[in-house]
Amino acid sequence: MRCVDGVCVCKLPYMCLRLGPTACGHDGRRYITHCQAMASSCRLRKKVFSHFSDQCSVTNVFSTFVKTDKQVIEVKLPSISKHALVCAEDWDMAAANVVCRDQRSEKARSVGSVMFSEVQSEDTILPGVCVRVQCTGHEYSLAECNIYGDMKPLTSQHSVATVHCENDNTGDGPTECEFLCANGQCVKLSDTCDGVNHCEDGSDEMCCKACRGGAFHCQSNVCLPPHAVGDGIRDCLGGDDEAQETKDKLLKENLLSKPVTISEPKQELKRQRDSLEVLQCGIPNMDYNPPATDYGSTRRKRVVGGQETTPTQIQWQVAIQEEGKVNCGGAYLGGCWVLTAAHCVRPKPESFRVKFSLWMKRSKIDTTDIAFVKKVHIHYGYNAKTYENDIALLELKVLGGSQQCLSENPAIRAVCVPWSIQQFQPGHNCTISGWGRDREGNTQDKLLWANVALIENCHEHYPDRYRPGMMCAGDVEGSVDSCQGDSGGPLVCQDPSGVSYVWGVVSWGERCGQKGYPGVYSQVAHYYEWIRVTTDKYITKYNI
Repeated sequence: MRCVDGVCVCKLPYMCLRLGPTACGHDGRRYITHCQAMASSCRLRKKVFSHFSDQCSVTNVFSTFVKTDKQVIEVKLPSISKHALVCAEDWDMAAANVVCRDQRSEKARSVGSVMFSEVQSEDTILPGVCVRVQCTGHEYSLAECNIYGDMKPLTSQHSVATVHCENDNTGDGPTECEFLCANGQCVKLSDTCDGVNHCEDGSDEMCCKACRGGAFHCQSNVCLPPHAVGDGIRDCLGGDDEAQETKDKLLKENLLSKPVTISEPKQELKRQRDSLEVLQCGIPNMDYNPPATDYGSTRRKRVVGGQETTPTQIQWQVAIQEEGKVNCGGAYLGGCWVLTAAHCVRPKPESFRVKFSLWMKRSKIDTTDIAFVKKVHIHYGYNAKTYENDIALLELKVLGGSQQCLSENPAIRAVCVPWSIQQFQPGHNCTISGWGRDREGNTQDKLLWANVALIENCHEHYPDRYRPGMMCAGDVEGSVDSCQGDSGGPLVCQDPSGVSYVWGVVSWGERCGQKGYPGVYSQVAHYYEWIRVTTDKYITKYNI
């Protein structure tokens, strides 16, 4: 799936890369890859994937059975031609909901375990081994979950998993709705923010200021189960769960280990992602050392809370020149695309030049490059009176005899485009840059930067002018702000994995650097789909 305007949309099977082992379906059909099977499952909204194999047969598929009055879980594992019970270890409501969904029940009523000794003497013949299962809760079958285990024989001291589904007339459901899931289901309040997907749609693990029970807390306020951390797959929007410091902590606590695997579909997900997510953005060229030349003093100078940059410090910053004057900034997105504010441009591309790696506004440095504009794309909803939808894209002309718009330059790098408005939360520290005026109204010749914080409840500061797609950043005390001349420039936020995203575009504000009047920005993630369609290419990471 991928996210489009806040909605999860299924990929088409042809969009899957032909990587990894072939997969079998529950109907005996052979799929070229696991991704193709899952794309079909997503579109059909039912289980499709069974197991990995070149030989598929309708008589040899993954199956789940709920047996005895204790409701123990048994699975048939066609990949190793064995049956097994499910171990109580790691068994939770997320996996139980998957079983009940597979059994055509609405959801799990309760989840539990029972001693093997209590069920092994009954008339039904049960396997004498068990396997561990880890699910996210979104799966249609346990076949889609990771299955671990070395198939050790069960003894009377071992526990095995049990489940009771909603259509079982057993157990007691909640008498009142303590927490209403986004899909309309009800769960106990104590089941929220614990890293376990009780709601099936995961809404009980979102908007969490903290997590309980050892769950991992993403900076985007989502709680993850411990087994999702350090597994090589980004589950947090910012990749917090895969950040090196997180992995170092797990290694120190001996919590990062690789269990014996029977089936691990998540690794096929990782294989597809690693092959697709090759876009180079958000990482400046730290190996580049500009030559020692007389660029003048780099002493710090206060400009609405900012300071001078070094000559090639902000490698995605561009200057937009109109009729010989630089009045606006922008952000380089890669390829032939630059992001800026709509109020900075007009549909007359021949009037504009885009300057890359510019430090002093009125003179070049060794790495400065200039590109011509092929077309100006102003957002169709832009309102010049209200600054609503104040965002635009500049499409650059290609260089003669090539498909490139810029020559290779070690001091120029693209910034990433965010696709979710949840990625960076209020209070997150980000960076603004530009050649704007200071508090006294003086223009600046050198590129300046400042740290600002994302501010929530922007509408409270500008109740009559705030519109969807706008956001505030800076300091409500007025010590840091963007001003005239910074327009179109980037507000850049860095995620825990070190990748930088253009989170906002300098749009408007009142009373530069005064208390109670923070700067207003166009929120780039709000316009992600417009940017994607306009550029007609992958211009982001982790949403492909």
